[in-house]
Amino acid sequence: MEMYWRWEQDPALLVGYGRQQPVSLEARTEGIAHQLRGDNIRFTVYDLATGAPVPAGVATLLPDSSVRTAEYVVMLAPEARGRGLGTSATRLVLDYAFHVTNLRMVWLKVLAPNKAAVRSYEKAGFRAAGALREAGYWLGTVCDEILMDALASEFTGPSVITA
Repeated sequence: MEMYWRWEQDPALLVGYGRQQPVSLEARTEGIAHQLRGDNIRFTVYDLATGAPVPAGVATLLPDSSVRTAEYVVMLAPEARGRGLGTSATRLVLDYAFHVTNLRMVWLKVLAPNKAAVRSYEKAGFRAAGALREAGYWLGTVCDEILMDALASEFTGPSVITA
């Protein structure tokens, strides 16, 4: 829990999520306990570059089973960014969402100035679906939030999941 909390306190992550302030460890521990009691599908992202798996982030699907969709949220440790790990993790989560959970659509919101995240999501299979105008903040400036989605019917390539 402390490792996840440390990642969430990184200023770049706070900017990327449009949050204005960090959260205490106690509040985050309570929040994660609540999340774990829910229907969220959580994955720990591991960095395998050194051979031994090292925790490097968290990817979460927040499903809405009544319509077979889910919101996607990913968080990477500062030291894990910029090497394609987020794109790989996102692609694996979409594979799981469409081939195991049988969702028909996964969506996310990303702040428009976060160009690296937008490119990563596009490489993994997401497409821009619209924008929430002036819905976020980036470095103290109002900005749009881009809505992106990925459809099961458009998810290409072989699945890494085998039975």
